Amino acid sequence: MTDLWIATANPKKRVELERVLAADRYRILTIRDLDEPIDIVEDGDSFAANAAIKATTLAKITGKPTIGDDSGICVDALDGAPGIFSARYAGPGKTDRDRIDKLLAELAERPDAPRTAHFTCHICLAGPDGVIATFEEHCHGTIATEPRGEEGFGYDPVFLPDEFAAETPHPSFAQLRPDQKDEISHRGRALRRLVEYLSTQTP
Repeated sequence: MTDLWIATANPKKRVELERVLAADRYRILTIRDLDEPIDIVEDGDSFAANAAIKATTLAKITGKPTIGDDSGICVDALDGAPGIFSARYAGPGKTDRDRIDKLLAELAERPDAPRTAHFTCHICLAGPDGVIATFEEHCHGTIATEPRGEEGFGYDPVFLPDEFAAETPHPSFAQLRPDQKDEISHRGRALRRLVEYLSTQTP
């Protein structure tokens, strides 16, 4: 079994990644599994740059294949914000609910603006010598006026994916079963491309 490191300390993200990755082939490890956990500074100017920073930093430490994932929500009425600042949108030390409240408050100031948005996920696979491959996917939808559901994390309770628009009421990411979300989500799509790539590589 091959060690595959994930450059995250977020336990909910780890669970989501493990659901999609071929866990029977790879032993999934994260920053929390290091003897001395590190804090990686994401100071890139794009999802791709931040994913590469995370992947290459941890790969150099472990000497093993590493996945760096950077994702966020981009709201059209806010000129693409919060974008790469999604996790830091409400400031340091804030919760997912704080970030959602800030997003909804800003949209409330633009009542006539469209509530369309999309999630982006950029995945970088790196080794100790640098970037090996990259994958980017998106999921389009709209922003609800209030949170719905208890599943998922981040902005999931206010994101209504287009794929379920015909259902009444329109479910948020946080109201979908994990397998339903994985099938259509930005991260699920990018991870399936990663898995396909890894399956072609020599063990």
